[in-house]
Amino acid sequence: MIDAKSPPQPLVATCSRGLEEVLADELRALDVKGVAAGRGFVGFTGGLKAVYEANLRLRTAARVVVPVVRGQVKGKNDLYDLATTVPWHEVVQRGQTIGVDVAGRSHVFHNTNFAAQVVKDAVVDTIRGREGWRPSVDRSNPDMRLHLHLSDGLTTLSLDSTGEQLSHRGYRPRGGPAPLAETLAAGVLLLAGYDGTQPLLDPLCGTGTFSAEAALIATRTPPGLRREFAFESWAMHDRELFSEITRAASHEHRDAPAPIVARDRDERAVQAARRNLKAAWMNRWVEVEQRDALDLELPWSEGGIIVANPPYGKRVGDVKRLGNFYKRFGDQLKKKAQGATAWLIVGNRELANQIGLKAKRRIPLFNGPIECRLLKYELYSGSRKHKADPDPSG
Repeated sequence: MIDAKSPPQPLVATCSRGLEEVLADELRALDVKGVAAGRGFVGFTGGLKAVYEANLRLRTAARVVVPVVRGQVKGKNDLYDLATTVPWHEVVQRGQTIGVDVAGRSHVFHNTNFAAQVVKDAVVDTIRGREGWRPSVDRSNPDMRLHLHLSDGLTTLSLDSTGEQLSHRGYRPRGGPAPLAETLAAGVLLLAGYDGTQPLLDPLCGTGTFSAEAALIATRTPPGLRREFAFESWAMHDRELFSEITRAASHEHRDAPAPIVARDRDERAVQAARRNLKAAWMNRWVEVEQRDALDLELPWSEGGIIVANPPYGKRVGDVKRLGNFYKRFGDQLKKKAQGATAWLIVGNRELANQIGLKAKRRIPLFNGPIECRLLKYELYSGSRKHKADPDPSG
């Protein structure tokens, strides 16, 4: 079991599909070893310090889990026996609740709820047999959450170190129309090469997620600095080590070196963006304006980055009606944003074609269940003719 004295062991950071390589780069920057990207996750190795650093600093990860046992599972008894090999009395303290999430697929367990129940029984029986008491089960908000990943190959049972997903920074209320996950917004900014030294404009800011994440990056503020984590309730949690890491991270703060501007034509969106930026302690670094995206003017002389998440016609708006907006927005980029680089998340091929610009890069990303493309447009100064890309989402 992992603790402050444990040698490096396998760890996993999960993420939205399309962000694996960005997350891998983030982990390499933390100087961890064994970084290897998979599909929707990145594996690495480290000890308790790496778990703390990853949860505190990673901008694109959804959660960090610690695999505790892995093996071949051919039926209910195999899964039960596998789960009972873990010394759960070293993990779960008296009075704590447990919960099990299940992901993956296996021909053995068509019902994931049944697989979760088998693991819960194994944990409860193991602790009761050794300690004489049993933990309760809490499906919604347990003290100790376990992650079971089913596979026809090796099935893995892991301990969740994160708790509420890392995308929930705490500055934005849940829900709202077509929300953009904080981790995806950060991923787009990192894919765009944003490090805070370039001016940045979001002309369709909504509730301000891009601008908040940009300000966190620009000021070198770890996204997990003001939240709690599941590992804080672990029996093996090292409070002194975590406090030391948190203090060191907070001392890296700097003033944002370049302007960050967020705009939206909707007064309610502007108000929400200002509230969220204040909740993130980032309002000092972002200028929020009520202005239509089709009234596009760069807040600086030339260059910089434009980033936007226009409506897809799936959850908000209508494809036919939005086609005219995409065309006009593309025209504004050509006329008013010369010298800048624009990055747009587009979830509809038909609408993407209406932009009328040739995409320099097309990066597949997922905004929740919606498959999108992150399109990069280099907006050259002067006259330069390009044919519209026939398939920006291909």
